[in-house]
Amino acid sequence: MTDRRIFSLAAVRITIAACVLSAAGCASVYYDTMERMGFEKRDILVDRVKDARAEQAEAQETFTSALDEFRALVDVDGGGLEAQYDKMNASYTRSSKQAQDVRDRIKAVDDVGKRLFREWEEELALYESADLRRRSAEQLRATEADYDSLLAAMNKAADKMNPVLELYQDQVLFLKHNLNARAISSLELERTQIEERVEALIEEMNLAIAEADEFIASMS
Repeated sequence: MTDRRIFSLAAVRITIAACVLSAAGCASVYYDTMERMGFEKRDILVDRVKDARAEQAEAQETFTSALDEFRALVDVDGGGLEAQYDKMNASYTRSSKQAQDVRDRIKAVDDVGKRLFREWEEELALYESADLRRRSAEQLRATEADYDSLLAAMNKAADKMNPVLELYQDQVLFLKHNLNARAISSLELERTQIEERVEALIEEMNLAIAEADEFIASMS
């Protein structure tokens, strides 16, 4: 993709992308506009997969940071308790926003993916050559299979965010009402569970990112 097309794609995404998921009609206008500018749904799909991959990588860092804040909170002495609580609460807020950003990216990928494959399926009927129609249909099925694996990996990783966030939320609420050293010492029992869930989440995100890399390579 040329620098000009990259710039144009970025500009259109900035001006129109906000409405892509808001309504089917608005989304159709977006895709029609992109196609008139020379950007096929295939280009948009690859672009959004890259965005989702980057968002998941960023989420890994955010959740890891939140886990570090929790570890520090468990280990802190009573004197610095409130300041450490504030840091953990801020980390939880960032993690929640990051989780929503990841979900939004996956929705954007799914939106253009469905449109791309529906259009591809409909255009099979336009072939005059039975051989070319068959070959295109085979390519469609193979690409759909790769895409389904990618989307499943992304959703699996995203699904693991909720249990982690719920644990963090519980601890933040508990600390908010029990800011004292005795309350903090009781959190040690939760430490292992949170660490295990965050590690599992990061592992799933690594798998999803690897799936995204393979899909992008297959579409290049």
